[in-house]
Amino acid sequence: MTSHKDIPQEASERTETRRAQILEAASDCFRRKGFHAASIALIGKTAGMSPGHIYHYFENKEAIIAAIVAQDLERLLLLTEEMRNAEDVQQAMLQRVSQGVSDNLDPVTAALKLEIVAEAARNPDIAQIVCSADLACRVGLIETLRQARGHAGHADSEAQLAAKAEVLAALFEGLLIRSVRNPELDPEQLAQLFQRVVRDLMEG
Repeated sequence: MTSHKDIPQEASERTETRRAQILEAASDCFRRKGFHAASIALIGKTAGMSPGHIYHYFENKEAIIAAIVAQDLERLLLLTEEMRNAEDVQQAMLQRVSQGVSDNLDPVTAALKLEIVAEAARNPDIAQIVCSADLACRVGLIETLRQARGHAGHADSEAQLAAKAEVLAALFEGLLIRSVRNPELDPEQLAQLFQRVVRDLMEG
């Protein structure tokens, strides 16, 4: 028998399940159709819901994008936190290079992220969402770099750490475009070269 205490938890779990279902459907639609062609009606059809049901959970498509970006941000912040908690921060960063290369060469990931960035270039509301998430990522990455460099005896200025963070971001985010322009890239070969670049950046 379900108690009254269980009802709010069940409702919350159902809400999270529905939201996740909508975000998955919206991500698929944005990848395949682009932001503007992916209507709420199409997202609803893909999710197996009515447009009214979609609006019950998200005010508009911008809110859906915000939730997608927030999911990715949460994953990245968790990743940098895990690296900072490692016994050897620099080694932890190097160990995650291969996965970072693989993730950014994934055509599904690339299509979605590039579509969001493209819309951010046209839509100030999306630009604000993307820039806010990027700032949070940079703060986490800079702190990770500070720890790794500090353990190695380096004392960098904030400007130096910020520049290193930008180089790392440019390296990995650049793979999103390369994955489209050159789908035949070898992830293993790239990962080996990326590890060298990251090591040089960390030690230089």
